[in-house]
Amino acid sequence: MRILGIDPGSKATGYGFIEQQGNRLIHLDNGAIFTHSKDALAVRLQIIYQGLCALIEKHQPEAVAVEQVFMARNPASALKLGHARGIALLAGINAGLPVAEYSALQVKSAVVGYGRAGKNQVQQMTKALLNLPEIAQEDAADALAVAICHAHSHHLGSKIAQTTQNTRGRRP
Repeated sequence: MRILGIDPGSKATGYGFIEQQGNRLIHLDNGAIFTHSKDALAVRLQIIYQGLCALIEKHQPEAVAVEQVFMARNPASALKLGHARGIALLAGINAGLPVAEYSALQVKSAVVGYGRAGKNQVQQMTKALLNLPEIAQEDAADALAVAICHAHSHHLGSKIAQTTQNTRGRRP
């Protein structure tokens, strides 16, 4: 399964593509879509949307995972972050892809094993789990972590569904 992880932001939206092959996670691409703070918010959102759509078309993921907004410095920042997050969700849904959302706590727990891990720990574990030659840029590392979280969650969810299905088929 090919997964696009997205760390939304109005200044920088991180993205990371991984592929899950059995128990292996393979890094495909990562980076960030940068906008200029001097541009109007609508223009910045358009840049993010067009960038994500182009990346989806290029890499053909089978699922999109987006980090949920959990805090911001002030209400205006939270609102802009919410807009960027909405654009990320829209890009995935408009491409006909299933979209999952994960909290920062879920992402950190899946990648580091500790929900209160620092950004540096997430970057280090992302590098180790994907066998990257160097630590990814911060927004990209966060996006890769979201993709890893989805790979683990989806894999676990599939196993639970399969087990539930197998159990229902049996008579007590």
